[in-house]
Amino acid sequence: MWIIFAFLLAAAGPDGSLGCQLPHDWRPQTEACRAELAEIIVFAKVLALHKESYSVYNYLPWQHDSDLLFSAEIELLCDQAWGSMLEVPAGSRFNVTGLGYFSCFSYSVLKNNNYYFFLRMDENYNIVPHGVNFQDPIFPDTPENHRMFSSFFQFSNCTPGTQVHSFSPQWEAQEDSRLLCSTVQKALFEEEERVRTLSLKVRSLEKANDHLRERVKTMKRQLRQAQRENTKEQQTISLKQLYESRTAQTHPDQDTTQDRKTQPLKKKLKN
Repeated sequence: MWIIFAFLLAAAGPDGSLGCQLPHDWRPQTEACRAELAEIIVFAKVLALHKESYSVYNYLPWQHDSDLLFSAEIELLCDQAWGSMLEVPAGSRFNVTGLGYFSCFSYSVLKNNNYYFFLRMDENYNIVPHGVNFQDPIFPDTPENHRMFSSFFQFSNCTPGTQVHSFSPQWEAQEDSRLLCSTVQKALFEEEERVRTLSLKVRSLEKANDHLRERVKTMKRQLRQAQRENTKEQQTISLKQLYESRTAQTHPDQDTTQDRKTQPLKKKLKN
């Protein structure tokens, strides 16, 4: 029960919320690409585990006096064939610190088991796990992991009886002529980021276009409304002019009628 509770606490962020915030452009990388970026790669056996009361790599509020932080004493079974920053004889023993259950991840090993490790050396010359691309740097000794590592990596400086692929002279030439997976994947990620940026621009332009269409529709409605009002005004003016013209025409008729009435009177007076 305590182990389950510890995992739940380890999965919680500093504010108590579950989950971790990775960079917005984070993408998972293959183990082959991560192996190219790891500073040190070893195949080693865990001899002992040592409790650590404090670790600079842990940011949990309950880190003191707990069994969640530890270091591992390991025995080097094989080192990477070339390019390693670790220069120790075969069979050397040294400590790997920075293991345990952390706020966003866990680096865990068991005593007397063999593992492939991605390691690095910190500014204080401590050997710590190298979680390339925020992914797990510790791989248990399984047939699947043996096949995976033998397909893209070879080892040297091995202790007698260790069953891993050892260094061969052809491997270096093959490595020099091989296109680095990490370079290809970086180019793919850059292209994916460029496409994402262009997609954001397209969506922004589409929103601006929709806004412009709405403004055009509004202006068309206002224009039609103005035209209707102008038509009504013209009709009103025409009716008014027609009414006034008809009113003006009634006065001559009234004068003619009056003259017609006065003409018989004049004739009578002459007679």
